[in-house]
Amino acid sequence: MPIDPVQPNGQDKLVVPVIREEVQADKRIVDTGRGVRIHKTVAELPCHIDERLLRDEVEVSHVPVDRIVPLDAAPATRYEGETLVVPILEEVLVVERRVRIKEELRITRTRREEHHAETVMLKSEQVSVERFEEAGDRPPE
Repeated sequence: MPIDPVQPNGQDKLVVPVIREEVQADKRIVDTGRGVRIHKTVAELPCHIDERLLRDEVEVSHVPVDRIVPLDAAPATRYEGETLVVPILEEVLVVERRVRIKEELRITRTRREEHHAETVMLKSEQVSVERFEEAGDRPPE
């Protein structure tokens, strides 16, 4: 380190240089390739379906009743166990008006389970991407 000459008070002066570095960054656009090629294929794969399906079946039977009832006593739709009974009414003309139950519909629902198996084709796509460059654009190895 350089030392300055002696000061008037008789002390030596020491000089220390201070250095500061600076950086300057620039950006530029670099073409790294000329494009990409995408390959897409579709494959069909069998898929086995094995499900239980429920189906309601109804049985309708006509039951003749042929009974005269007062107008205010006409029966309404009702259930007898699992069977829905729907009275079919008909007005008939007599000296007085009465309601005759002509017939009833008896509807019984039976739930059955059946086995259903089937193979269906499902499609699946696979994609691959290939990048390609021109010979002069490749960086040196």
